[in-house]
Amino acid sequence: MSGLAVGQCVALPSRGLTLETCLKFGYQVGVDGSGRACQIANYRGASGVVGQKLRFKPENGKKAFAVAGDLKTAGLYGQWLWRDSGKMVVITEGEIDALSVSQLQGNKWPVVSVPNGAAGAAKSVAASLEWLVQFDKVVLLLDMDEPGRQAAAECAAVLPPGRAFIAALPAPLKDANEALLAGRGSEVIDAIWGAKQYRPDGIVGLAEIRSAVMAAPNEGLPWVFPTLSAATYGRRYGEVYAVGAGTGVGKTDFLTQQIEMDIGTLGLPVGVFFLEQQPAETAKRIAGKRAGRCFHIPGDGWTHDELVDAYDSLESTGKLFLNDHFGMASWDSIRDSIRYLRHAEGVRIFYLDHLTALASGMDDERIELERIMGEIGSLVKELDCILILVSHLATPEGKSHEEGGRVMIRHFKGSRAIGFWCHYMFALERNQQAEDPAEKSTTTFRILKDRYTGRSTGLTFALGYDSATGRLYEKAPDEPADTTGGMF
Repeated sequence: MSGLAVGQCVALPSRGLTLETCLKFGYQVGVDGSGRACQIANYRGASGVVGQKLRFKPENGKKAFAVAGDLKTAGLYGQWLWRDSGKMVVITEGEIDALSVSQLQGNKWPVVSVPNGAAGAAKSVAASLEWLVQFDKVVLLLDMDEPGRQAAAECAAVLPPGRAFIAALPAPLKDANEALLAGRGSEVIDAIWGAKQYRPDGIVGLAEIRSAVMAAPNEGLPWVFPTLSAATYGRRYGEVYAVGAGTGVGKTDFLTQQIEMDIGTLGLPVGVFFLEQQPAETAKRIAGKRAGRCFHIPGDGWTHDELVDAYDSLESTGKLFLNDHFGMASWDSIRDSIRYLRHAEGVRIFYLDHLTALASGMDDERIELERIMGEIGSLVKELDCILILVSHLATPEGKSHEEGGRVMIRHFKGSRAIGFWCHYMFALERNQQAEDPAEKSTTTFRILKDRYTGRSTGLTFALGYDSATGRLYEKAPDEPADTTGGMF
C-alpha cells in the first residue's frame, strides 16, 4: 500500500522491549513519507498491512502521533496474531503496553490494544465485539489515570454481562510498560489474574449487604408529635421529607418546633435554610419554642430578659446553623453549604423552606425542580443525612387551602419530582376563615405518602395551638376546642 512508512523491527531498550517481542507484533522503527523518524505500529488485515500508527519524538513534552493508511477496518492492534477464541484476552490502552504485557507473558497469550487511546476505547471494543465475545474473559488493563478508569468502565459496559474484568495496577504505576521498566512485571501478571469482574455502579451481591440485612430494624429519630413518630417509625438518615400547606396554616411553627426539639431534646446539630425569612427572625422563633414564648409577636407578654435567656441558651449549644442569603440563594450554593456543614460541623439534619423559591424565575420551573429533587435524592444518600423541605402549593379547584381545602400530592409545585424522590409527604390543613372557633383553631396533619411501609398513607390527626406558649400540640379526639383564636 503506497504512502505507508517503512522500517524494520529492532529491540527497544528505552521501552524494555526485546527484538522477539517487536518481531511478534511487527513493531518497527523507520521513517514516514516525509523522512521523519518514527516508530511504526503496523495494523494488519486479511490482505496484509492496512494501516499504521506512527509515533514520533515528543514535541514540547507532548506525545506526537500520525496515522497512515486506514485503521478503521483494522480492528484491535495485535488481533490478527491470536486464534478466534480462548480463555482470556487482555486489552491495553496503547500498542507499547500491549507489547509489554505480551512480553511479560512470554508472547504466548492473547493481548491487544485499542488504536485510539482512552477517548475512543469503547467504540473500538464495540467494533471488535464479535471477536472479543469468543473469549471467556476479557481483561481491561487500561491506564491507571482517570480517563483510563472511565474508559475501562465504558468498554466493560459494551461487553456481555459477566465477561468483562477490570485490572488495576498498584500505585504509582500508570501502565504496563512503566511496570516493565521498573522491574515490576510480576505485578502486571498479578493485576491481570486478580482483575475484578465488572458490575455497573449500584449492583451488589447478597454477601456484600448481609450485615445490613441482618441488622435489627431501628426506629429513627422522633418527630415532635408522638403520633407522627409512631406512624412513620421516626426519621431515618438518607431520607427526604416534604411538607405542604397553605399560607399561614402553620408550617413555620411545625418546623421551628421540630428544630428546637432536634437541638434541645436530641442534642443534634441542625442546618436551616429559610429562604423567605431573615436569620434573626428564624432564631427568635426557635428561641421562642425553647422558652414557650412568642418572641416574634410584639407585646405578647414576654420580657427582654426572657428573650436574652432563651437566646443565650440556644446559642450555647453551638448546634444551630442558619442561612444568610435572604431571597438570593441558589440550589447549587445550598447544596455546597449542606456538604460543608455535614463534613465540617457534623450536621445531619437539614431544613429547607422553601423548595419552590429555588426554581422561581427559571424558563422551565418544572424541569429545574426535577433537577433539584434528583440531586437532593442523591445528596441525602451520599451524606447519610435527613432533609425536610417545604413546597408551595398550586391553587386547588374549589375551596382554597387557607379555607381548609384538602391538600393533595398534585397540589405540590413540582409534585411529580417531589413525589418520586420523597420518602414521606405531609400536609397541614386549617380553615383560617372559619367562624366556628373549634374549626378555626384546629389543624389537620395528613400523611400523603409513606414509602417506608405504606401503612400510614392517609392517616390524619388533629393539632391544637397553645397561644400562651406558641407551641403546637396533639389534640386528643375528645379534647375541647381552643376558642382563643390563637395566632400561628
